[in-house]
Amino acid sequence: MDWESVRIFLEVARAGQFLKAAKHLRLNHATVARQVTALERSLNVKLLERHTSGCVLTAAGDALVVAAERAESELLKVGASIGGAAEAITGTVRVGAPDGLGNYFLADQLGALAARHPRLIIQLVPLPRTFSLSRREADIAITLDRPKQGRLILSKLTDYTLSVYAAKSYLVREGQIEKQSDLTGRLFVTHVEDFAYSRALDYASALGRLMSRRYECGSVVAQMETVRSGHGIGILHDYAARRYPELQRLLPDVRFVRSYWLTSHPDTHDVRRVREVHRFIVASVKSYRPSFDAH
Repeated sequence: MDWESVRIFLEVARAGQFLKAAKHLRLNHATVARQVTALERSLNVKLLERHTSGCVLTAAGDALVVAAERAESELLKVGASIGGAAEAITGTVRVGAPDGLGNYFLADQLGALAARHPRLIIQLVPLPRTFSLSRREADIAITLDRPKQGRLILSKLTDYTLSVYAAKSYLVREGQIEKQSDLTGRLFVTHVEDFAYSRALDYASALGRLMSRRYECGSVVAQMETVRSGHGIGILHDYAARRYPELQRLLPDVRFVRSYWLTSHPDTHDVRRVREVHRFIVASVKSYRPSFDAH
């Protein structure tokens, strides 16, 4: 069995499309299709059901993916041990993170790490509703809920808080907020319920009963920019809101506490580049921990 064909098949299985896999592999679409077909012929079995919208694994394809991922993990471990003595950190590490943490903390921190290691590529990606560490959709993931299943290396990264904010210009124009009843009739800048992939995001209902007027945004960044622009009142991450002196924290007795969980896969956790990025994230959060709490 040719490993190159298996590697290409594995990427097709993960991508669900030949074209998408070809882009990831930087190969011609026809080359990718030809390699998978050759692999099927060598094994005398059909691995993929091809459809116009993509491809679906057969039972044999599922079995090969499991074996191929196991082999891939072993190769990564061997590569890490062989190159462990080298000073430079090389390769690609994909970090999946929620919108708020990714944009208002990790983008800066991981950017600094990437700048220090010219041969290290860090991919910071938004965390989707579902993801798989075993399928290499991320090497490290930061989640809002503690994962309850799967073979994972798991630790609590930090607790963090959210509070009610408005722009100072908004308060001058529309009047001060001194108690919860003052929120009545104000425009509530909040998330889109359909995009709320975690119960941890359900903090808006506590104030939504007072503010019937809503402007719903699909990202934390959009909520932040709307509130900063003085259009309404929102519940924002304290560590992000502190960056902007034009924002004023309201109702100090209203605070929401949530947690970030750090996960990685045992098969790749000890690969040097993954281990170093993992350690860096933990150390960065620890050094800035007071910023994650409202005070």
